[in-house]
Amino acid sequence: MTSSDLWDEETAARYDEFSAEMFAPGVLEPAVEFLARLADGGPALEFAIGTGRVAIPLAARGIPVTGIELSQPMVDRLRRKVPAEQVPVVVGDMATTTVPGRFSLVYVVWNTIGNLRTQDEQVQCFRNAARHLSPGGRFVIELEVPSLRRLPPGQSAVPFEVTDRHVGFDTYDMVTQQATSHHYRRLDDGSVRYGDHNFRYIWPAECDLMARLAGLTLEQRVAGWDGSPFTSDSESHVSVWRKPLDASAHVSG
Repeated sequence: MTSSDLWDEETAARYDEFSAEMFAPGVLEPAVEFLARLADGGPALEFAIGTGRVAIPLAARGIPVTGIELSQPMVDRLRRKVPAEQVPVVVGDMATTTVPGRFSLVYVVWNTIGNLRTQDEQVQCFRNAARHLSPGGRFVIELEVPSLRRLPPGQSAVPFEVTDRHVGFDTYDMVTQQATSHHYRRLDDGSVRYGDHNFRYIWPAECDLMARLAGLTLEQRVAGWDGSPFTSDSESHVSVWRKPLDASAHVSG
């Protein structure tokens, strides 16, 4: 049993449309290039592979990609794009589900580790990544830095997009680190559709501690896929942890 929200058929059907900006070449190509460079020709495993936004172009670069995905409707959408022989997927949660083999790279993008809404599950996700990595392999996370500095006293909501087509904001509980993304979208017929999803936000330092518990060492942290420096003003980070070359290194859990 996982605490994650489950993407249903309706959400999966609209996922690519509502996430169109994440498919733009200027957004996607740097991510694929970054991940392909780290994989260095070896196999990769994507946690929460979704509809294949990153996995499909990464596989097209010659990197064998396997996925784990909680939502069967999301996998069904991926299957409309590529066959199972090209990008195999196991249905399950990214904290505990395992697949055969060892990988040069395990990655989870676009804040998705936050879909695991308890600290214990997030720790298990790091351990699951380490479990799948070959010695010397890398675990990569793309994650936003919580926008709590933008919260004035007494306010719990932070907008992240306001356009004539979409209004989105996050609400935060700073005691539990639970948060919810709210989306109001205007459709072509003029109607407005509301959707939300829940997540647990994680600070970069907390990620590093989770990695240490999994036997992984921080190798690199940058502000984005373009490799720009991570600073105190960065709103997101791409972090890379490495499994020791000593294959006998113990991973607890």
